Amino acid sequence: IIGDDVPVFEEEIVDEPFGPYTVVAPIDTGINVYHNHFIMNESYPQSLLDGLNVTMICDITTEGSWQERYEADKEDCWDLISPSDIVWFKGTRIIGTSPDNGTDIPILDDPQDGHGTAVTGAVLDANPEAVIFFVEGFSDAAVLAAANQPLVDIITTSFGPIGSVPVPGIEDATKVAVVQNKKIHAGAADNSPSPAVQDSTAGPPWSIGVSGYAEEGDDQKETMSGSYPDIAADWTQILPNHDDIDGYHETSGTSFATPRTAGLLSKIILTLRFDYNDFSSGADPVLRSGFMIQGDGMNISNDHLRDALNLSAWYPSSSTWDPLSGTMPISPVAPCSQVGWGVVNESNVQPIIDHLRGDTEMSQRPSDVVMCMEANQAIREAYWT
Repeated sequence: IIGDDVPVFEEEIVDEPFGPYTVVAPIDTGINVYHNHFIMNESYPQSLLDGLNVTMICDITTEGSWQERYEADKEDCWDLISPSDIVWFKGTRIIGTSPDNGTDIPILDDPQDGHGTAVTGAVLDANPEAVIFFVEGFSDAAVLAAANQPLVDIITTSFGPIGSVPVPGIEDATKVAVVQNKKIHAGAADNSPSPAVQDSTAGPPWSIGVSGYAEEGDDQKETMSGSYPDIAADWTQILPNHDDIDGYHETSGTSFATPRTAGLLSKIILTLRFDYNDFSSGADPVLRSGFMIQGDGMNISNDHLRDALNLSAWYPSSSTWDPLSGTMPISPVAPCSQVGWGVVNESNVQPIIDHLRGDTEMSQRPSDVVMCMEANQAIREAYWT
């Protein structure tokens, strides 16, 4: 472990050119840093670790079972992590912190709950090159731990009140992240058909509310959840286990549609940073003038990205619905009331990139869709501000 009182030797961390990068912050139950899904062959440069205020480096064990690795690292890593620490798990893409006190093992996923591991797996499935700044917790403090990190681009949260009951949640903290610090926040709508507007995670107008859309083979087919969100995304995915090193499981929910969306957005950001030689991250209002991409004459904000996302979304045909599937078909009348601007998946990525580059401009959405979603935004503004 390398801490504040232990020198970092040059041979251990070499500050070699790292190239453009993007930082995604899942906020959730914890993460299984031992899973092969999160392994990285390269190292993060010292400049990135400094920029994310890393206080410790755990050189985790890479041999043996999950339990054997944990036991080998317990004394020199897990037992030493405090709520104020930000830890890079060397050899992985994971930098993590656990600002909420009371967890048995900071940052590491609960043995009884692998939610955070699966959520982070969904981010990296969409963008395997993302830098992960993982925050364990569900509080405002957990969200602010990412919101106040200048280098974080996107925050993704997959928790909230069951049934989207109208109670306070993390909306104050996500407002700091997006409105004040110019980041992107993707928030999960409920897994029920409850409207997303009043949901404290998906509903605030500064957040991108994500509902789920069921897959069938490689094609998404039916709506599953969260009425009247911003967009709908992949409902069912195969994601890493929390208590072994190489196992996977199939799981479903807006909890995974949301980080998948965050990963796709980070992939777009990363591509554009390569295109325009942008070697930093975040959209800090002071350091980067509030721009997600800032380089070679190109300035792109979170508003530009969100507008392009909305333009790229699409409505599937209701003809694909299977009445025996237990899902709801996409209505040919006002589909926005079900899936907002529409469905977003990998097929949206290149059109968004081309649009933001100015290569190929996407068509404007039909006027009835625009009116429907302008009404959505107005309702959310009235409710949350």
